[in-house]
Amino acid sequence: MPVADPASWAMDLLSVCATPWPRNRMVHVVCHGHSVPAGYVKTPVVDTFHAYPHLLHTGIKQRYPYAVVNVTATAIGGEDSVSGAARFERDVLSLRPDIVTIDYGLNDRRAGLDKAKAAWGSMIRAATQRGTKVLLLTPTDDLSARIDDESDPLLRHAAQIRSLAETHGTALVDSLALWQDLHRSGGKRENWMSQGNHPNADGHRKVADELLRWFPAGAKAN
Repeated sequence: MPVADPASWAMDLLSVCATPWPRNRMVHVVCHGHSVPAGYVKTPVVDTFHAYPHLLHTGIKQRYPYAVVNVTATAIGGEDSVSGAARFERDVLSLRPDIVTIDYGLNDRRAGLDKAKAAWGSMIRAATQRGTKVLLLTPTDDLSARIDDESDPLLRHAAQIRSLAETHGTALVDSLALWQDLHRSGGKRENWMSQGNHPNADGHRKVADELLRWFPAGAKAN
């Protein structure tokens, strides 16, 4: 299956967002993952309001002023996808989300490709079976990674996430590609980082801008 099409992926939900009261309903987005969606900047500081889940929430509301939208982060710093999958039913699906984003690529280097693939697959299938739309994110940068070396673990996990998006037909935000493009154009990767493995506000904004491609303005009300 191809990766989903941003123009149509969430159109049913965006039509709800475009519908004024009393014919609308609450749309719930859950951002699942590790320290990055949790908002950690320079550990242990958590900057919730400059992290991409909050920026996504703000961006959707700017595009859809009638919308009743909740964006909840169920992210835990230091966690990998194996642990995230183990609590997925309890902490994520119990919230009855319309959309789930999954972001574990940084820490999955610890779990390894095989265990990560199984964990991501289980979360994707569980969400899809509930009728929840799934959006996968490749990892943001880690300054210790060899960002042009396809054998580097960070790049291998990013490639696996892209493959999972194609296999399952989910939405995809290629966060790592943003840093690769910056590097290849002569920019400094650290300009978007608050510490070695956490993006700063500018980095989060870049990710949020890519997320918002999946929530285009202009949907018609139901």
